[in-house]
Amino acid sequence: MNIAKMMKQAQQMQKRMGELQGELAAREVEASVAGGKVVVRANGAGDVLSLKIDPAVVDPEDVELLEDLVLSAVKQAVGQGKEMMQEEMSKLTAGLGLPPGLGF
Repeated sequence: MNIAKMMKQAQQMQKRMGELQGELAAREVEASVAGGKVVVRANGAGDVLSLKIDPAVVDPEDVELLEDLVLSAVKQAVGQGKEMMQEEMSKLTAGLGLPPGLGF
């Protein structure tokens, strides 16, 4: 085991992870519920970028439905962003031969 080589690989991976985080922050995912009545866009960093609500689902008598729709769409969009990040991080760490549980 060559410690110097491992340290260099770790530094390269750290640099690439920083670059990848920036790239993922620029990539967007979109989730919609209720046939597109509520649409949420998020990025790979897990930030919600926009929320669109069709006026047809805005019912003052049933605010809970709208809350559920918004929450569901946000969870889906953020989940997609996290999944995208996890996939990219796994690709990055695949060649390192990390023991199980230490990968991303």
